[in-house]
Amino acid sequence: MSEITRVFKTFIGYAKRPDLYPELGRKIIKNIFNRNSAFKGKEKTNLWASQIAVSQKDAIKQLFNINFQSFSEKYPAEFQKALDTQNACPIKMGGAGALELLYSACEFTKARAVIETGVAYGWSSFATLTSLQKRNGTLYSSDMPYLGQNGDQYVGCVVPENLKSNWKLFRHADRESLPKILKESGEIDVVHYDSDKSYEGMKWAYETLYPRLRKGGVFISDDINDNSAFQDFCEQEKITPTVVEFEGKYVGVFVK
Repeated sequence: MSEITRVFKTFIGYAKRPDLYPELGRKIIKNIFNRNSAFKGKEKTNLWASQIAVSQKDAIKQLFNINFQSFSEKYPAEFQKALDTQNACPIKMGGAGALELLYSACEFTKARAVIETGVAYGWSSFATLTSLQKRNGTLYSSDMPYLGQNGDQYVGCVVPENLKSNWKLFRHADRESLPKILKESGEIDVVHYDSDKSYEGMKWAYETLYPRLRKGGVFISDDINDNSAFQDFCEQEKITPTVVEFEGKYVGVFVK
């Protein structure tokens, strides 16, 4: 699919969904007036992250005192079924990510309420729900519809059916979804941010979610190398985070 075709299909998708007009307006403003601000502070943060980054294995041991075991080894049959589902999916979405870090955060906090932004195939949802279902907890997920590639029916496709009763999926942009989620969720044990990667989007979400994270809860953000929003937020709140190097990118994590 050409870029022009994809943009056109995305715009038509928005046009058919009045409930998504607020996000369409934000995207138009961002792409016309604030295009470069999305990457604000990127070089600064990449240098900072590269100097302090540790492996996922070391981060899990240091933060949670849990010995590393790959998610695929811990749940081999379930993981293989999910992988087969992904491979059969005709739509290309985001990859699995640091599943062990997320699963370990849920185990460490004995999580009962988790918020994630960004779902795609649902790998992070799968890992989170695998832990949450032990305590009959709830995962609240925010994920924009895939308007440009007719992929809506595949969002969360790798999540096993037996875990879905513990899952609430909100299909709007974060600025619409998160206030609704926070009305329902109460105090949060784990936050996993993996959606809008613009500086403004990340900073807004951090400042919205952080106050509701309980003391001792875990905050995880993917792709902190895209700009300096995570670094700036941690400095603002006087937080000393752990940075995890994962598949050539950086993940930020801290215990509140």
